[in-house]
Amino acid sequence: MPAQILDGKIEASRVFQDLQPRIQTLTARGIRPGIVVIRVGDDPASEIYVRSKAKKAEELGLSGEIRHFPASLSEADLLAEIARLNHDPDVDGILVQLPLPPHMSSRAVVDAIDPAKDIDGFHPMNVGRLQLGQPSLLPCTPAGIMRLIDSTGVALSGARATVVGRSDIVGKPAATMLLHRHATVTICHSRTRDLAAAVREADVVIAAVGKPCLVRPEMVRPGAIVIDVGMNRLQPGDAGVELLGPAKRRVLEQRGSVLVGDVELEGVSEVAGWITPVPGGVGPMTIAMLMANTVAAAEARR
Repeated sequence: MPAQILDGKIEASRVFQDLQPRIQTLTARGIRPGIVVIRVGDDPASEIYVRSKAKKAEELGLSGEIRHFPASLSEADLLAEIARLNHDPDVDGILVQLPLPPHMSSRAVVDAIDPAKDIDGFHPMNVGRLQLGQPSLLPCTPAGIMRLIDSTGVALSGARATVVGRSDIVGKPAATMLLHRHATVTICHSRTRDLAAAVREADVVIAAVGKPCLVRPEMVRPGAIVIDVGMNRLQPGDAGVELLGPAKRRVLEQRGSVLVGDVELEGVSEVAGWITPVPGGVGPMTIAMLMANTVAAAEARR
C-alpha cells in the first residue's frame, strides 16, 4: 500500500482552528496579540517567507508587522531595535529572519530577544527549558513535526526514531521532543558511518540535512513514518538529479527546476506508512506553530 500523505496544509488549518477561541478570548479582553518580524537585507526567499508570516497573523486576527532594514544596518542598531521591542507592551512576539548579513552575529541577536517574546524558540533560556521538559516557547519546525507525527495516531512511547541532521533549529530539538515522548532516538550526521542501517531500524525518520533525495526506498523500514524537512531546488545538471523519481523528473523538464526534499518521495512512498510531501508538508506547520507561539506568548504575558 502506498504511504498516507501527511498534508501540512490540512494539519495547519486544524492548528488555526484550535487557536481561534483563544484569540477571541484575548480580543474580548481588548488584547490583540502582536508579532513583529525583522528582516535585514534583500534576500528574495526571506522576503517571501516574512510576508507569509505577517499575512497569516493578520488573517487570524493578530497584528503582524514587518520591519525591513538595509543590509548595511549595524549590529548595534539592530540590537537597539530589539531592545525597544522587548519593552513595547503591544508586542508579544519578536522574530528576526535568518540568515543575517555576515557582519552580524546571529547568536548575539537571538540572545538579545526577551525569552518571553522569543516565538522562534531559539533563545538559550527556551532551549534550556525544552531540554529540562519545562513549559517554554518551542522551536516551530520541530513542534510542527511532532504535531504531524501525532496526527498518524501512532504511539511514540517505545518507538525507535532516527533524526538525520543535528542542527540547533531542527535536529537537536526534534530529538529532544521525541525523547520526552519516550522514543528511543538516534541522531545521525555527516560522520555517521552507516546511515542506511540507522534509518532502516527506525519507526520514525526525520530527515533534515538539506541534501536532495538522501533517504532512499531501500533505507526505510516498511510502514515507517517519514518526515521530510529538506527544501532543495534542483536544476538540470545539479547533483541529485539522477536520484529523482519519474514525476519529479517531468517537472524538472517542464519547468527547468524542481523542489525536492531530503527524501526520494516517489520511491519511499511505496515503502513508508506515512510521509510528508515537499512542498506542502513541514513548511505550513512551521508557520502554524509560529502563530501558536505568538498566542501562547500573549496569554502568558497578559
